[in-house]
Amino acid sequence: MVLGPVLVGAYFVGSAVNNIDRSRSADRLAVATTAVRTAVNVLCQQLRAAAEVVALAADRAAAVGQVVDRGLAAAVRVTDGAGQVLHATAPLPAAPWRDCAARTPAEAPPGALVVRVELPGGATGAAPGAVTAMQPVNPALVARLAVLIGAAVTLPDGPDPTSRLQHTTEPAGVREAVLGATGGLDGEQVVGTSDGRYVRRVGPSDGQPLSLVLSVPRAQPVSLYVALAAAVLLTVLLVVVVAGRLARATSRPLVELAGAVDRVARGDLTARVPVRGRDEIGRLAGAFNRMTRETGTYVAALTSSRDQLRGHLEVLGDTLASTHDLQRILRVILHSAIAATGARAGAVLLVDSAGLLVAQATEGLEAPAGGPGPIRVPLGDLVGAVTVSGEARCGRVEPAVAPPGEPPCRTYIAVPFAAPRADGAPRADAAPRDGGPSPRAGGPPDGAAPATFGVLALYDRLGGEEFDDDDLVTLRTFAGHAAVAVDNVRVHEETQRLSLTDPLTGLWNYRYLRQSLRREVERATRFGRMLSVLALDLDRFKHVNDTHGHAAGDRVLVEFARRIRGEIREVDLAFRLGGEEFVVLLPETDATGATIVAERLGAAVRDTPIAVGGLAAPTQVAVTVSIGVAVHPHHGGTGQEVLNAADKALYAAKASGRDTCRVAGAAEAPATGPGLPAPAGPAEGTPRAGARREPSAQPGAGGNGSETEAAPGSGAVTPRGATSGPHPPRQSRGR
Repeated sequence: MVLGPVLVGAYFVGSAVNNIDRSRSADRLAVATTAVRTAVNVLCQQLRAAAEVVALAADRAAAVGQVVDRGLAAAVRVTDGAGQVLHATAPLPAAPWRDCAARTPAEAPPGALVVRVELPGGATGAAPGAVTAMQPVNPALVARLAVLIGAAVTLPDGPDPTSRLQHTTEPAGVREAVLGATGGLDGEQVVGTSDGRYVRRVGPSDGQPLSLVLSVPRAQPVSLYVALAAAVLLTVLLVVVVAGRLARATSRPLVELAGAVDRVARGDLTARVPVRGRDEIGRLAGAFNRMTRETGTYVAALTSSRDQLRGHLEVLGDTLASTHDLQRILRVILHSAIAATGARAGAVLLVDSAGLLVAQATEGLEAPAGGPGPIRVPLGDLVGAVTVSGEARCGRVEPAVAPPGEPPCRTYIAVPFAAPRADGAPRADAAPRDGGPSPRAGGPPDGAAPATFGVLALYDRLGGEEFDDDDLVTLRTFAGHAAVAVDNVRVHEETQRLSLTDPLTGLWNYRYLRQSLRREVERATRFGRMLSVLALDLDRFKHVNDTHGHAAGDRVLVEFARRIRGEIREVDLAFRLGGEEFVVLLPETDATGATIVAERLGAAVRDTPIAVGGLAAPTQVAVTVSIGVAVHPHHGGTGQEVLNAADKALYAAKASGRDTCRVAGAAEAPATGPGLPAPAGPAEGTPRAGARREPSAQPGAGGNGSETEAAPGSGAVTPRGATSGPHPPRQSRGR
């Protein structure tokens, strides 16, 4: 009789709260609808502005890069009137593309929003072509819209309301319910779902070509529910008090036990129940007291272990975020793993180029019996097999059957680590193509890593117990950190290397030449030393391309770079500027020494033809090289001046009949030394009459073609796009 009126009143209050909640949610969805239309419209306007900027730019290739770099568009494609792609960023978003001007629902989910702008018409009247600016429609875009509008956003996989989800920010448990609730809705209706959300369908419309589903959780007024719950609870408490007074004499032990259970449920493990007898209630109270004592001990141990693990993870996180020192990272990971699992010893092993696991960090292990050096484990049984199978292992090892090379132990646990690529793309630290740089040429060494590139192994838990599944879970956590750390360091190192090397020959590129030339000139000036610069150009290289093809030309360039590396010192630096043009820096070398090196390089190229073509019937191509020599500080006080002097000397060598070298300021006589022909032709720096300037590649290009601009009335050719710092004064010359 007491609870009946209370429940009826609670029902009416709940109904009122629900109506208020629905009204407020509808208002939120209306605001979110306006916001998402505005956001998509702004994105389309931004894409249109980006496309118009590229269409009106004089240098569209540069404009494409600038538009993408500044974030105006994720990708840009420029096509001519026939639909041929003139310029494009890579990669382009996946099809289909949804034009921002479209209003009808798409049959398939769009891969990108695009805006197409026609190019200005040419003088010939041909079709001018178009510029297409693109923004991928992906989870990142949907998440950004959700943040902007303050509501969850879902992009269905097609116009049908029952379609599966394409992209969504909804929690996993409510996605299908949200999409199913939008069936048959127009853009103005709001419906509720069984999962406590309100849903509205939006678009497509003007300036908003996407079909989206917006949803918000129920914004129930907390104060009303609190008041309702308080009223019900107060009534229940009154009923309990009355009933307790009536049954106190018979139910007191059960009430005490129930109270203790409530305290334990709230986290108070010190709760105890008085034991007043040896009957069933007394035995139940004693069992409850024993349970709380043992549970408290177990929770204390877990709390201590959790705090210890949290401390190790904090140290590990700080190390990963603050350094690229691989050895330090691996030592911290190993130490944390040993402390978290109670192991006696451990090691982090990485696969080397010989197919062995080599210890990069160890703790508690003895030095290998074979002599000095790190522990090396073959990819066989026990820990070595983890790398091959990619599966974690743990167990006990009998001393009589212990595999050779493995550290001695009684129990072990090993977890592989690797940095998986979800898209299957090749690793950044994969082995470079043939002809890559060697340490002798000043470039990084070749290297490759398998999919599983290492193992985190621990040995012999302290106390004699074997490792269990909890240790596997803990160790996988540290192995995941190790995998990410190793992969990040390798990617960082490989990115640095690729940014400074030529992809075809493996020599340093024009960018690194600018840095190295400035550094070497400063060093030579500081210590009063000399620095020689050799400018090299393969003679008549265009004839090789025209006769044997560009593939053969690439092979000639690769072999020429290899021979350069074989003739210079480790401290010398070799660069490819583009096409068939190379530069060599010789620190602490005067003109005589530089001439000897030039003679040796000329002989290395001249004396042995280069084999091109198939392995069955290769063609021997005879190649020669012309070389210009300049010395700092005799021929220039700055790096650019010395490079210009070497370039002019190279022109003099070309004009003298090729296959020779010239020293800057000594055009009347060739550089001395056996095997170098006598000079012929005009003076230094004056191109031979009728000499052609063949196009060659921009600095850092991967092929052997090129493109240049020659300043009128000068013997220098300036690479397009060079803006600051030392730069090569030419990109091509007569061949």
